[in-house]
Amino acid sequence: MAAAAAAAAVGGPQQSQPELPAPGLALDKAATAAHLKAALSRPDNRAGAEELQALLERVLSAERPLASAAGGEEAAAAAAGGGGGPGAAEEEALEWCKCLLAGGGGYDEFCAAVRAYDPAALCGLVWTANFVAYRCRTCGISPCMSLCAECFHQGDHTGHDFNMFRSQAGGACDCGDSNVMRESGFCKRHQIKSSSNIPCVPKDLLMMSEFVLPRFIFCLIQYLRDGYNEPADVSSEKDLNKVLQLLEPQISFLEDLTKMGGAMRSVLTQVLTNQQNYKDLTSGPGENACAKKSHEKYLIALKSSGLTYPEDKLVYGIQEPSAGTSTLAVQGFAGATGTLGQVDSSDEEDQDGSQGLGKRKRVKLSSGTKDQSIMDVLKHKSFLEELLFWTIKYEFPQKMVTFLLNMLPDQEYKVAFTKTFVQHYAFIMKTLKKSHESDTMSNRIVHISVQLFSNEELARQVTEECQLLDIMVTVLLYMMESCLIKSELQDEENSLHVVVNCGEALLKNNTYWPLVSDFINILSHQSVAKRFLEDHGLLVTWMNFVSFFQGMNLNKRELNEHVEFESQTYYAAFAAELEACAQPMWGLLSHCKIRETQEYTRNVVRYCLEALQDWFDAINFVDEPAPNQVTFHLPLHRYYAMFLSKAVKCQELDLDSVLPDQEMLMKLMIHPLQIQASLAEIHSNMWVRNGLQIKGQAMTYVQSHFCNSMIDPDIYLLQVCASRLDPDYFISSVFERFKVVDLLTMASQHQNTVLDAEHERSMLEGALTFLVILLSLRLHLGMSDDEILRAEMVAQLCMNDRTHSSLLDLIPENPNPKSGIIPGSYSFESVLSAVADFKAPVFEPGGSMQQGMYTPKAEVWDQEFDPVMVILRTVYRRDVQSAMDRYTAFLKQSGKFPGNPWPPYKKRTSLHPSYKGLMRLLHCKTLHIVLFTLLYKILMDHQNLSEHVLCMVLYLIELGLENSTEDESDEETSVGGPERCHDSWFPGSNLVSNMRHFINYVRVRVPETAPEVKRDSPASTSSDNLGSLQNSGTAQVFSLVAERRKKFQEIINRSNSEANQVVRPKTSSKWSAPGSAPQLTTAILEIKESILSLLIKLHHKLSGKQNSYYPPWLDDIEILIQPEIPKYSHGDGITAVERILLKAALQSRMNKRIIEEICRKVTPPVPPKKITAAEKKTLDKEERRQKARERQQKLLAEFASRQKSFMETAMDVDSPENDIPMEITTAEPQVSEAVYDCVICGQSGPSSEDRPTGLVVLLQASSVLGQCRDNVEPKKLPITEEEQIYPWDTCAAVHDVRLSLLQRYFKDSSCLLAVSIGWEGGVYVQTCGHTLHIDCHKSYMESLRNDQVLQGFSVDKGEFTCPLCRQFANSVLPCYPGSNVENNLWQRPSNKSMQDLIKEVEELQGRPGAFPVSISSETNLSKEMESVMKDIKNTTQKKYRDYSKTPGSPDNDFLFMYSVARTNLELELIHRGGNLCSGGASTAGKRSCLNQLFHVLALHMRLYSIDSEYNPWKKLTQLVEDMNSQLGNEEQQPEVPILYHDVTSLLLIQILMMPQPLHKEHFTCIVKVLFTLLYTQALAALSVKCSEEDRSAWKHMGALKKNTCDAEKSYEVLLSFIINELSKGKLYHEEGTQECVMISPIAWSPESMEKYLQDFCLPFLRITSLLQHHLFGEDLPSCQEEEEFSVLASCLGLLPTFYQTEHPFISASCLEWPVPPFDIITQWCFEIKSFTERHAEQGKALLIQESRWKLPHLLQLPENYNTIFQYYHRKTCSVCTKVPKDPAVCLVCGTFVCLKGLCCKQQSYCECVLHSQNCGAGTGIFLLINASVIIIIRGHRFCLWGSVYLDAHGEEDRDLRRGKPLYICKERYKVLEQQWISHTFDHINKRWGPHYNGL
Repeated sequence: MAAAAAAAAVGGPQQSQPELPAPGLALDKAATAAHLKAALSRPDNRAGAEELQALLERVLSAERPLASAAGGEEAAAAAAGGGGGPGAAEEEALEWCKCLLAGGGGYDEFCAAVRAYDPAALCGLVWTANFVAYRCRTCGISPCMSLCAECFHQGDHTGHDFNMFRSQAGGACDCGDSNVMRESGFCKRHQIKSSSNIPCVPKDLLMMSEFVLPRFIFCLIQYLRDGYNEPADVSSEKDLNKVLQLLEPQISFLEDLTKMGGAMRSVLTQVLTNQQNYKDLTSGPGENACAKKSHEKYLIALKSSGLTYPEDKLVYGIQEPSAGTSTLAVQGFAGATGTLGQVDSSDEEDQDGSQGLGKRKRVKLSSGTKDQSIMDVLKHKSFLEELLFWTIKYEFPQKMVTFLLNMLPDQEYKVAFTKTFVQHYAFIMKTLKKSHESDTMSNRIVHISVQLFSNEELARQVTEECQLLDIMVTVLLYMMESCLIKSELQDEENSLHVVVNCGEALLKNNTYWPLVSDFINILSHQSVAKRFLEDHGLLVTWMNFVSFFQGMNLNKRELNEHVEFESQTYYAAFAAELEACAQPMWGLLSHCKIRETQEYTRNVVRYCLEALQDWFDAINFVDEPAPNQVTFHLPLHRYYAMFLSKAVKCQELDLDSVLPDQEMLMKLMIHPLQIQASLAEIHSNMWVRNGLQIKGQAMTYVQSHFCNSMIDPDIYLLQVCASRLDPDYFISSVFERFKVVDLLTMASQHQNTVLDAEHERSMLEGALTFLVILLSLRLHLGMSDDEILRAEMVAQLCMNDRTHSSLLDLIPENPNPKSGIIPGSYSFESVLSAVADFKAPVFEPGGSMQQGMYTPKAEVWDQEFDPVMVILRTVYRRDVQSAMDRYTAFLKQSGKFPGNPWPPYKKRTSLHPSYKGLMRLLHCKTLHIVLFTLLYKILMDHQNLSEHVLCMVLYLIELGLENSTEDESDEETSVGGPERCHDSWFPGSNLVSNMRHFINYVRVRVPETAPEVKRDSPASTSSDNLGSLQNSGTAQVFSLVAERRKKFQEIINRSNSEANQVVRPKTSSKWSAPGSAPQLTTAILEIKESILSLLIKLHHKLSGKQNSYYPPWLDDIEILIQPEIPKYSHGDGITAVERILLKAALQSRMNKRIIEEICRKVTPPVPPKKITAAEKKTLDKEERRQKARERQQKLLAEFASRQKSFMETAMDVDSPENDIPMEITTAEPQVSEAVYDCVICGQSGPSSEDRPTGLVVLLQASSVLGQCRDNVEPKKLPITEEEQIYPWDTCAAVHDVRLSLLQRYFKDSSCLLAVSIGWEGGVYVQTCGHTLHIDCHKSYMESLRNDQVLQGFSVDKGEFTCPLCRQFANSVLPCYPGSNVENNLWQRPSNKSMQDLIKEVEELQGRPGAFPVSISSETNLSKEMESVMKDIKNTTQKKYRDYSKTPGSPDNDFLFMYSVARTNLELELIHRGGNLCSGGASTAGKRSCLNQLFHVLALHMRLYSIDSEYNPWKKLTQLVEDMNSQLGNEEQQPEVPILYHDVTSLLLIQILMMPQPLHKEHFTCIVKVLFTLLYTQALAALSVKCSEEDRSAWKHMGALKKNTCDAEKSYEVLLSFIINELSKGKLYHEEGTQECVMISPIAWSPESMEKYLQDFCLPFLRITSLLQHHLFGEDLPSCQEEEEFSVLASCLGLLPTFYQTEHPFISASCLEWPVPPFDIITQWCFEIKSFTERHAEQGKALLIQESRWKLPHLLQLPENYNTIFQYYHRKTCSVCTKVPKDPAVCLVCGTFVCLKGLCCKQQSYCECVLHSQNCGAGTGIFLLINASVIIIIRGHRFCLWGSVYLDAHGEEDRDLRRGKPLYICKERYKVLEQQWISHTFDHINKRWGPHYNGL
């Protein structure tokens, strides 16, 4: 390779330097580099420079073998020359570059040298998506600030508001950058460095770099040019990726250079930004064909991107193809200078193709723009610019992005790069729009832009110098222009308005968000926002942009068919309005906070109104909105509203100065009002044919993230309109919009032309609710920010208790992060603690885990609960009900109100003076007429009125009384003159006086069928002086309204004479009914009521008593003088009426008098109670409901009693039946058989041979026992490389070692009887205590199999749930016929001698199959017994069953079976806490199935009779004549010495070999015999443990006592004898090396020896007592821990009855030797002696058995979750050495595993499943590192258990989404551990699913 390069060098032109080596020789790069460096450092270095250029020209030659791009022959030639194929040439070039940079030295040393001069005080670490970073709001100046983990942990952020997050788009570390974060948060590394103390860079160090790098970068650019082919179709996308792959090493090389630190970065900056370099290289010598070609490619790429190259001159003699276009384009558009010419060739066709929108408004740009348009001209002057151009062209390859960002710590580069980025902004947008991978590309763009625009100083500079704002706004406008469609709002045919089409990919996929987010980002800087708000041209353009969203996503109500396809575009529309319109608006608002900024608000409001006016014109809007259509998107209205609000609240602007005329206000209110009415329609199910999506829109509109940018401004705008418009006009508009005008008539029947009857009620409720909200809400009308926050919080907490995070989420924060109400900020926390109490996370007994919740304080319910706010903020209507239910419960509980309360009336904060006009709504006749009519209708029981309506009516009346305008004087009594009430019902507009005004007659239009028509109407000239006027004046209530509207219209349209015709064509038609309906006719009703009288009658009606209202002031005049009306009143309708009457009386003496008068009249006429059919129906319904309820109660009670009695019987299965009297006369007393209930067929009866009953059981393999350890120190989860967990000290490991040791030296079959297995993978059997017939169970399983419902369990594996209690189970354990408990047999004190009993035991064991049931005959029972045994075997894996050397030997089964019994006994002991001190019945109580299990095991054990020769019973109870015959000959391995046997195993073997049922005396006999062996073992072990001196002392001491009377019961004697016997072998020798290990450091006192012996024997006594308890049903006595031994011994009958407790207890007194002790001990020791002669070490090890196991525990976890996360989330997988995507760690043994990791898969089992089988025999508990949750694997199922780490507010953080610090919750961890130990995962956790081995 090198030779070829040299040859090329020789053939080159002007070879002036003779120093170059001769052709053909190997070119020594280092030497050349050194030589060149020397040449260049001479003062006259021209020669050196030329030589270097020549060398680089060749090394980085342009004729690179990029076969894909270059022509064929060139490629071939290059390949021939280079030989190594394309990759090799590139590598060679890179090697050359490295050598040249280092100037002859080593490259690594060079790197180190450069690093030493790094002055950078910034971290600048760049990361890509999914990196874990931190954000600290306390330290951040910009909201986008982020830190890498290292800088974060090295800084001090204690007590700060920080969180950890997974980066979505990538980012860079801001540590050290004081523009973005406060210096206090810098880490230790970046605090100190300042450039002063760093030495200057020596000139010659980087000299070569300055020469080499320009060529290198140019070479890279040429690659990029050559690799690019237009047009970019799909196939070429693959080519692009190929090119990028080839360039990987080059870009990586550049990236490495940036990492060398500041010195190298500044060289790179010089290279990248130097325009001269660029010019020299790109417009190099004309004769170089290749360079020419490359330049052509560059021009083509520019042109095809719709960009022009702005130099209108010849380049390389080629007429530049697109030279003229830009000027032509500019002239073509009306010659205006700043217009946006659309020269975007690639976009143009598709725009015109898709929609022919001729009338697109062009937008004039501010005059700042130069000749060429922002959109189309790009001119590259430096490498940096062209590099960025290609980065964009190639759609932001990650490597390039990282390189460009790595350079940012260099300040000069940062500025240059930012300007370049802005210059390419339009081009970025075009590329983004065309991209197929817009998501990835968006992330990469933001990755860059967020680094540039978060810096205020930089943003300001670019705004001033590069017109950043113009560019951004123009680019956004352009982007949206591509997807506009004609608006169909209002006037479909003639509409000129265009809106964005939400179905387009651009909106649907949020493609616009990178640009919008940049815009929001720069608007957060005050200096930039100021420029924007001052620039009128920009504001016009921006309003133009916003108007594209005005009225988008129009919904039309489907009236006939259900819509076929439910479009989901609405989400795109809401997202677009929030992101593209609202968030920039909030950004701007945050800078309009003070008086000085009034001008900005005026500007925005002015252009906003202009845009709105244009919009109304464009959609041809006059005064009526088109029916049945609604859009939720009115961003222009909302801009206007929010700036108004800000102006009044913060800038002290006079509201009227920024309001338009009345006509505009009337137009403005129409659309927001339309939305409110549509909300009511949607909730009334009138839009049901539009599908679910319309409900979705209604919910999104009020949802917490949207409400303060949507519904709140809408309501505020309506409040502003209402405060400035004529109130009668406004109120009538409301009822008209809500379509309930026709309902507001006094007649009992009416016709509604626009609404179906079933919707009337809810629409009326909707209209009233809207009025209530409009009049009560003060969010923008005078509340302070803190009050708002408090109100929002109270509303959310009243609906439901909330967690801290959901509260943060539900409270609409001001979306702009700089606004001060940041979630988590001070005010949030302080308000929260003021209104709510924290409920710590608790556990419910069912095991469901609660999170920490906040619940409202009592005084909040008492004084602050605000139903209006709740209604405004509920997304689901049920939440309102939930809040009311909680309120009711509070009142009941606190005793404040017993009944069903109404929503409380709450006094409001006072209005800001600017909005006082709003209260005029309450004092207008129209509203009073409505209220009067509704009260009357409710009193008369008209249909479609609810309590809810009444509640609102009373609320409005009360509001009116609270806000009455002028206190009317009592002189007004003479008001009633005829002239005063010319046209209307009421004399004035003040509610206080109107309340007492009596209305006598009302003329109504009713259908002819109505009852009113039949009555005789009184003469029209009634004697009542108001009658006649009343008749004429009140003919139709609401035609009056229509008149008013007409009048109002006239005022406005004075200039327009035809106004009346245009305006209200509909008034006349309103009352003519459609042909089908019955004719309307006029009737006159006699009313004679006033609002006051109606209220009093309502009081009677509500209370159900005549004359129930009695004015309180008649008794206590004080009430009127010092009224104490509470701010806040609880109660129901009756109290509300009383409150209103009291307030009315207070406000005017007239009212007081009239109330008294009305009450004086004798029983006021209550409307006759004719029960209408409808009411009868409802009454019947009530009655029927009541009866049904009673029936249901009765049934339930009956069911409960049945269940109770059933439970009692079912649970009593195992209870000891002691109450059966014993008849001592008969030899065999009669025992009543146990009776079982079948939970399936419900029959009771004994279990029989033919129809056996069984217990529902769950069999599971368990390794919990194996996890016991012998030391108390808990094992910790490893969190550093050093900490590792070795499982050698676990119970399972110790037992394994013992068994394999025995198997090495002894006969296999005998070994398998000497130990128990099942410490790992033992089978645990548990039951819920319910029984069923086995045949019933089979049919039950059959039905489950046919049931198609997806169950959480697998029926094919025999799994089912108990039919009664639904507990998970997988088998049935047959109950043995006969008595259930054997304690009745032989209960008499036994008087047989020990010798006789020993004989009997031996005989019984020898009797084959001595069962009542003969095994030979196959009965149902025995079949079941066999099948359950099969189940038990299949529960665990083969490796946990087969331990023998000869697979499948019967000894193996034998071992397995008695080990099952052992496992269950040991586990029960653990569940009792490891000892039996608590005594009592089994804690598992009636749920224990050990008894039945024993029967099944015994039945099978009897099938394998032990050869009587080997039966250990003989060795225990008989002396052998010739000891040597026992040892076996040489070739045959000996049997296991009896002293090495596990005594508990022997016990189980002996008992299971006996025929069942067992007699108590035999049991006791076996125990006594085994105890002697156990005691001997204890002494032998003790003798091995102590030192030589101790041994000889004891030997001597015991020998003295040997001949005393009870020598055989003295441990000293026995010990000395054993020492004597054992020392004959070699057991005690060879202690030299091992001594220190064996000797226990304590000196053995008699007390400590006694303690040792007791501890050695206790485990056996515990298991034996448990066994006795289960077999014979005897209770366990409770005792203190220190007396456990003696209590258990006497309970087992080991202690002689005459034993006295005075003197200290000695364990040896329990001994009862069956044969002379010294003989039998000699015999036992002889076996050991002969073994230890050959294997002394092993002999000793086998004698010492560890029997004191501690309880099993899970690993101890660290306090803070971060310690786990930081260590494990970067830990590599041991198999593939990559970092796993989902790392997990086993909480039992600490193994690190990959969840779902394919790298660790073995035979289709993923690692977690595999590990759960190896570590827990099918049960695994894993902590998922990246999610902080625990997952449980149980066999073939898994479930998410929850998290044991909670944050400071007691909440889980699943998937670490919030990233707050998490701390261990010890209670939860205890619960987890408890479930593991008690094997109850299956019962407690409900959500299980199959894992298909994929975890």
